[in-house]
Amino acid sequence: MNMSHTIPTLLLRNLSDVFGEIDPVRRRAALKELFHEDAVFYDPKQGVYRGHAAIDQIAGAIKATHPDFQYQPIAEPETTGDGGRVKWVSGTPGKAPEYAGTDFIIARDGKIAAVYLFFDPLP
Repeated sequence: MNMSHTIPTLLLRNLSDVFGEIDPVRRRAALKELFHEDAVFYDPKQGVYRGHAAIDQIAGAIKATHPDFQYQPIAEPETTGDGGRVKWVSGTPGKAPEYAGTDFIIARDGKIAAVYLFFDPLP
């Protein structure tokens, strides 16, 4: 089933349904729906992850370090051409955010081809 998503939807669902999802079954299902099989995730601290299995593994590892943290977009997603970005903060709901970042994606045919993670100063 080929589902095509808008770039803002891909950005927000990547935060909530992939990197924000603790349940591995739900995370893998979302990953399969939102990412191309050959997608790449660039993490400035951890390195480069290619393909569903590698991205699933790093997303699960990141989530496991802070299971209660949630990503909260702090601005509407922005798009230009086949790219988009969303700025976010992460932390325990109801408390001050612990860290902040920007996800930049390249989309192809309604799915994520690449995600570039940038860490930002806390707003």
